[in-house]
Amino acid sequence: MKKLLRNIPNILSGYRLLVLPVIGWTIWKGERDLYALLMCISLVTDILDGLIARTFKLQTEFGAKLDSTADMGTYAMAFCGFIFLEKAFVHDMRWPFFIMLGFYITPQLLSFIRFRRNTSFHLYSSKITGYLQGIFLFTYFVWGYQAWYFWLMWTVSILAYTEALIIVLRIPQLRSNVKGLYWILKEKGKIV
Repeated sequence: MKKLLRNIPNILSGYRLLVLPVIGWTIWKGERDLYALLMCISLVTDILDGLIARTFKLQTEFGAKLDSTADMGTYAMAFCGFIFLEKAFVHDMRWPFFIMLGFYITPQLLSFIRFRRNTSFHLYSSKITGYLQGIFLFTYFVWGYQAWYFWLMWTVSILAYTEALIIVLRIPQLRSNVKGLYWILKEKGKIV
């Protein structure tokens, strides 16, 4: 247990889980600036936990699941924050948001149906998507909406969620820390 407590990546992921109710409160109270600040901190800790885990070889199955759970909560709060704090923007962009949300939820639901738990793949495409979404969130609240960046982030997100869906459909059992579809196909001998 002491080793677990000293594991900084897990502490950072744990922070993201613990701050979710506070972020929810900021949404409920309409505290846009505090919401944006807490979301940005959560996004930075998300980057740091993975970086530290890989750099210092602290990756564990527990850590991957904890990080994925925190990611899902952070994603949900980001989405809820936009819905309630940026109503006009969300109304104007409702179809792209609903499509992106559908693409995100589909592999998660399928994973629950097939494996009885959420994915914890940590795909390279998911990492890129997380960075792009985090940058979008930050720049939106600091400098406002940038259409070109929104559509870049949206397109990359759809591609990453599609990759996760294909992997959920192809693998016989769920596992963590999968690099991407290329590596899955390579393992099966379909790519030389």
